[in-house]
Amino acid sequence: MPSDALNPADVPSVPSSGTVPCALPAWQLFLLAEIVNFGALRRHLGRARADLLAEDVASVMARQLPAARVRIVGRSMLEIAFEGALPTAADAAIRCLRESFVRPLDLDGEPYTIELLLAGAAMPSHERDDVRLVEAAEAALGQARADQRDVVRDLSRADHAFDRLSLMRDLSKAIDNGEVFLQYQPKVHLRRQEITSVEALVRWQHPQRGLILPGDFIPLAEESGKIGALTLWTIRQALADQQVLADSGHDIPVFVNISGLLLADAEFVDQVCTMVRGVSARIGFEITETAVIRDPDSAIRHLRMFADIGVTLAIDDYGAGLSSLAYLKQLPARELKIDKMFVLELTSSNRDPLIVRSTIDLAHALDMEVTAEGVETPAAMALLSVMGCDMAQGFLISRPIAIGALRQFLAEDRHLTAAAAMRPSFGRPESFWKRA
Repeated sequence: MPSDALNPADVPSVPSSGTVPCALPAWQLFLLAEIVNFGALRRHLGRARADLLAEDVASVMARQLPAARVRIVGRSMLEIAFEGALPTAADAAIRCLRESFVRPLDLDGEPYTIELLLAGAAMPSHERDDVRLVEAAEAALGQARADQRDVVRDLSRADHAFDRLSLMRDLSKAIDNGEVFLQYQPKVHLRRQEITSVEALVRWQHPQRGLILPGDFIPLAEESGKIGALTLWTIRQALADQQVLADSGHDIPVFVNISGLLLADAEFVDQVCTMVRGVSARIGFEITETAVIRDPDSAIRHLRMFADIGVTLAIDDYGAGLSSLAYLKQLPARELKIDKMFVLELTSSNRDPLIVRSTIDLAHALDMEVTAEGVETPAAMALLSVMGCDMAQGFLISRPIAIGALRQFLAEDRHLTAAAAMRPSFGRPESFWKRA
């Protein structure tokens, strides 16, 4: 290890697949590194050599942070994910990276100075919300660009919470002002190795506060009665984007999340049915178990109305709430999504694989396909395939991306990169995971 590398005590090593850690690190940490002088370097190096620059930078980062997972996400952008005992491990990692790029980087025998902008977020490990962690890091990067300094957001601190009343007032104008937009996260079919659908995720780019995380504004939309208008906008935009995908040769369903508060709202259901009925675009809805349990009679009746007009239904976050087989067997759902809390530790836990395997068997017995959320490693993806899971969704395949980036992702079959990394051996026979 180089003498100036970060002490492993600051960034604990990630347990290898198949092992059970003695104690989970207390914090999940995620950094974004942007090469701010990439344009100038490209003019000196030429396009072909500049396209390889991120690999050189990643190699330096991997040596300095041996316990971190460094990933290239663009010609000038890298992600660094790791665990730590304290949120200040993110600051320590940034200092280490800063020191490692003080000296010019040798590129083909010539020295070049690499200018980096670093930003990130820290989250308590027990919260396990990867999307919120990444979005907080992206918001921190936006602030870092504006302030020209490194920024790390501690998501456990109260001073990162916005004034709720002010945010509620701003939310009512966000749709009309064009501040709300959608990103999409693909689902890959494990046997066919193709993208079979995408999930639409709503985002809010506030003109003064930057990116507002869904965990901050969705509950406010529900409390203030604006969730209906927000969801109707989301469905309308998803229908339009689905048609764009179909026109590009990718006619796959787009799934929209429906709040449990709306499943008992007859007026909302009628508006949705009017909007969806007769259109050629393929749409699906994701609903949680708790959404049904709130008012099961109304929810089941309205879900059947959606199914009758061709809307595909998926049960989201299965296992995270109060699972009820009595309700599950009544729902006209065609897909069940296993909550990521069971998937993230699939290869390092003794119990989670058994829970996942039994859930897959249950869903198949009810004629539903199964999607595993939170797939981040090739080992987890391969194990899910052996278990008979139908689809996978997670950062290994793709982060949530805008519609333009999604079209390029689909055109280039980028999901095949994740599929190629799968490994079939886990030290246990296939019959352990999947009944013959």
